[in-house]
Amino acid sequence: MSIFEAVVLGIVQGLAEFLPISSSGHLALLQFFFGIDESDALTFAVMLHVGTLVSVFIIYWKDIVELICELGRVFKDIFTGKGPRVNDNPTRKLGFLIIVATIPTGIIGILLRDVFEMMYGSLPFIASGFLITGTILFIAERIGANRYTLAEMKFRSATFVGICQGIAIWPGISRSGTTIFGSIACGLTRESAVKFVFLMSIPAIIGATLLDVMAGFDGIDLNVFIGMVVSAITGIFAIKVMIKAISKGKLIGFSIYTWGLGIFVLAWWMFM
Repeated sequence: MSIFEAVVLGIVQGLAEFLPISSSGHLALLQFFFGIDESDALTFAVMLHVGTLVSVFIIYWKDIVELICELGRVFKDIFTGKGPRVNDNPTRKLGFLIIVATIPTGIIGILLRDVFEMMYGSLPFIASGFLITGTILFIAERIGANRYTLAEMKFRSATFVGICQGIAIWPGISRSGTTIFGSIACGLTRESAVKFVFLMSIPAIIGATLLDVMAGFDGIDLNVFIGMVVSAITGIFAIKVMIKAISKGKLIGFSIYTWGLGIFVLAWWMFM
């Protein structure tokens, strides 16, 4: 893999992981057009996930530190016989919401991994994923003002958002797009929705990275490392853009883009 390819893929991963346009769909297309070997693609995917994980930690480091500290208090309460006390404070409840949301994502990812890998090499599936993403975003933008904060979020709502995240393993369906849709559909304010979506991405990205490592990881070279750094930097930019876009309800541009890309990919497959 050349430095140019590594930089391009790093930029795409950093932007598409957090903007609602599907990183998996874009990487699948670029790997197809660049003709990247499957083993190289797997190694690179692992490091790109690490890069985007760094982005989340940089933007939300205060929340992450609070969640880790609260986790320690949970263990202390359990060992002293007080129990988990799920609703003891907003930070503790947020941690449990993330755990609950991660469970259906993990189940879907493990059970349907082979199916989604098959889709990864199919242009019609990728195209349909982009079209689905555009439709989901279009609906999400038109959902009225919501009033629930994370402290008021129900665990059944977290489960639904986790299912949305699991479905987004389908290449072309955006993880951030589906989870934003799920969060808003459950009544979360847009500010609470975007925070929940990015924090719940942490275990999902870690899980995807571990699965890729288990599938075979040969280490990294300089080009792959450069791609990882680029994905981290562009990921920070993408998160900030996404926060503003969600807060202002400006999703139609992403809808038009993913619709257009889906139609282009479908046409390419039909006439190539």
